[in-house]
Amino acid sequence: MELQKLHLMLADDDSDDCEFFQEAVDEISEKCNLTIVNNGVELMKFLESETANLPHIIFLDLNMPRKSGMECMAEIKASARLDHIPIIVYSTSLDQAVVNELYQLGALHYIQKPAEFTSIKKVIEKALILFKDAKLPSRSKEHFIIQP
Repeated sequence: MELQKLHLMLADDDSDDCEFFQEAVDEISEKCNLTIVNNGVELMKFLESETANLPHIIFLDLNMPRKSGMECMAEIKASARLDHIPIIVYSTSLDQAVVNELYQLGALHYIQKPAEFTSIKKVIEKALILFKDAKLPSRSKEHFIIQP
Protein backbone atom coordinates (compact mmCIF):
# COMPACT_ATOMS: atom_id res chain seq x y z
CA MET A 1 0.00 0.00 0.00
CA GLU A 2 1.53 3.30 -1.10
CA LEU A 3 0.93 6.27 1.15
CA GLN A 4 2.21 9.79 1.24
CA LYS A 5 3.88 10.64 4.56
CA LEU A 6 1.17 10.51 7.23
CA HIS A 7 1.50 11.52 10.86
CA LEU A 8 -0.57 9.10 12.91
CA MET A 9 -1.22 9.44 16.62
CA LEU A 10 -2.25 6.65 18.99
CA ALA A 11 -3.65 7.49 22.42
CA ASP A 12 -3.73 4.25 24.41
CA ASP A 13 -2.67 3.30 27.94
CA ASP A 14 -2.01 -0.39 27.19
CA SER A 15 1.70 -0.82 26.39
CA ASP A 16 1.18 -4.15 24.57
CA ASP A 17 -1.51 -2.63 22.35
CA CYS A 18 0.82 0.30 21.59
CA GLU A 19 3.65 -2.04 20.67
CA PHE A 20 1.47 -4.14 18.34
CA PHE A 21 0.04 -0.99 16.76
CA GLN A 22 3.56 0.37 16.13
CA GLU A 23 4.69 -2.93 14.59
CA ALA A 24 1.62 -3.02 12.34
CA VAL A 25 2.17 0.57 11.15
CA ASP A 26 5.84 -0.20 10.47
CA GLU A 27 4.85 -3.19 8.32
CA ILE A 28 2.12 -1.32 6.45
CA SER A 29 4.27 1.58 5.30
CA GLU A 30 7.57 3.30 5.90
CA LYS A 31 5.76 6.50 4.99
CA CYS A 32 3.87 6.78 8.27
CA ASN A 33 5.12 8.42 11.44
CA LEU A 34 3.45 7.30 14.65
CA THR A 35 3.34 9.33 17.85
CA ILE A 36 2.10 7.48 20.93
CA VAL A 37 0.69 9.02 24.10
CA ASN A 38 -0.49 6.95 27.06
CA ASN A 39 -3.46 8.89 28.40
CA GLY A 40 -5.95 11.58 27.55
CA VAL A 41 -4.11 14.34 29.41
CA GLU A 42 -0.93 13.64 27.39
CA LEU A 43 -2.97 13.65 24.17
CA MET A 44 -4.56 17.02 24.87
CA LYS A 45 -1.24 18.56 26.01
CA PHE A 46 0.41 17.39 22.79
CA LEU A 47 -2.41 18.73 20.60
CA GLU A 48 -2.56 22.06 22.44
CA SER A 49 1.22 22.62 22.32
CA GLU A 50 1.83 21.40 18.77
CA THR A 51 1.54 24.02 16.05
CA ALA A 52 3.21 22.60 12.95
CA ASN A 53 3.05 18.84 13.41
CA LEU A 54 -0.56 17.99 14.20
CA PRO A 55 -1.47 14.41 13.34
CA HIS A 56 -3.39 13.57 10.17
CA ILE A 57 -5.37 10.91 12.09
CA ILE A 58 -5.84 10.14 15.78
CA PHE A 59 -6.47 6.53 16.87
CA LEU A 60 -8.16 6.93 20.23
CA ASP A 61 -8.73 4.38 22.99
CA LEU A 62 -11.81 5.11 25.08
CA ASN A 63 -10.76 3.71 28.46
CA MET A 64 -7.69 5.63 29.56
CA PRO A 65 -6.61 7.03 32.93
CA ARG A 66 -6.72 10.72 33.82
CA LYS A 67 -8.99 11.64 30.88
CA SER A 68 -11.12 9.25 28.85
CA GLY A 69 -11.14 9.02 25.09
CA MET A 70 -14.73 10.27 25.07
CA GLU A 71 -13.68 13.41 27.00
CA CYS A 72 -10.76 13.97 24.61
CA MET A 73 -12.97 13.57 21.58
CA ALA A 74 -15.46 16.13 22.90
CA GLU A 75 -12.61 18.61 23.52
CA ILE A 76 -11.06 18.04 20.09
CA LYS A 77 -14.38 18.43 18.28
CA ALA A 78 -15.13 21.62 20.28
CA SER A 79 -11.81 23.20 19.25
CA ALA A 80 -11.80 25.24 16.03
CA ARG A 81 -8.05 24.52 15.72
CA LEU A 82 -8.37 20.73 16.15
CA ASP A 83 -11.87 19.74 14.98
CA HIS A 84 -10.65 18.91 11.44
CA ILE A 85 -8.46 16.01 12.68
CA PRO A 86 -10.16 12.68 11.95
CA ILE A 87 -10.59 10.47 15.00
CA ILE A 88 -10.73 6.70 14.72
CA VAL A 89 -11.84 5.09 17.96
CA TYR A 90 -9.70 2.03 18.79
CA SER A 91 -11.27 0.28 21.76
CA THR A 92 -11.78 -3.19 23.23
CA SER A 93 -15.55 -2.89 23.69
CA LEU A 94 -18.22 -2.78 21.01
CA ASP A 95 -21.24 -1.40 22.85
CA GLN A 96 -23.70 -0.28 20.16
CA ALA A 97 -24.99 2.66 22.25
CA VAL A 98 -21.41 3.93 22.68
CA VAL A 99 -20.69 3.36 18.98
CA ASN A 100 -23.77 5.41 18.05
CA GLU A 101 -22.77 8.20 20.44
CA LEU A 102 -19.25 8.31 18.98
CA TYR A 103 -20.65 8.54 15.47
CA GLN A 104 -22.88 11.44 16.58
CA LEU A 105 -19.88 13.15 18.21
CA GLY A 106 -18.03 13.03 14.90
CA ALA A 107 -15.67 10.04 15.00
CA LEU A 108 -14.59 8.98 11.52
CA HIS A 109 -14.50 5.23 12.27
CA TYR A 110 -14.72 2.72 15.07
CA ILE A 111 -12.38 -0.26 15.42
CA GLN A 112 -12.81 -2.95 18.04
CA LYS A 113 -9.26 -3.94 18.97
CA PRO A 114 -8.48 -7.32 17.44
CA ALA A 115 -6.68 -9.96 19.50
CA GLU A 116 -4.38 -11.22 16.71
CA PHE A 117 -1.57 -9.23 15.12
CA THR A 118 -2.62 -10.02 11.54
CA SER A 119 -6.09 -8.62 12.27
CA ILE A 120 -4.62 -5.52 13.90
CA LYS A 121 -2.61 -4.90 10.78
CA LYS A 122 -5.68 -5.46 8.55
CA VAL A 123 -7.92 -2.98 10.40
CA ILE A 124 -5.24 -0.28 10.50
CA GLU A 125 -4.58 -0.75 6.79
CA LYS A 126 -8.33 -0.60 6.04
CA ALA A 127 -8.63 2.58 8.09
CA LEU A 128 -5.78 4.20 6.17
CA ILE A 129 -7.25 3.14 2.83
CA LEU A 130 -10.65 4.57 3.78
CA PHE A 131 -8.96 7.77 4.93
CA LYS A 132 -7.05 8.10 1.66
CA ASP A 133 -9.77 6.93 -0.75
CA ALA A 134 -11.31 10.03 -2.28
CA LYS A 135 -14.06 7.97 -3.92
CA LEU A 136 -15.72 7.10 -0.60
CA PRO A 137 -17.67 9.67 1.36
CA SER A 138 -15.46 11.06 4.08
CA ARG A 139 -17.80 9.85 6.80
CA SER A 140 -20.66 7.40 6.52
CA LYS A 141 -22.57 5.22 8.96
CA GLU A 142 -22.23 2.33 6.50
CA HIS A 143 -18.39 2.38 6.76
CA PHE A 144 -18.18 3.51 10.39
CA ILE A 145 -17.16 0.20 12.01
CA ILE A 146 -14.00 -1.28 10.53
CA GLN A 147 -13.52 -5.01 10.89
CA PRO A 148 -10.66 -7.30 9.79
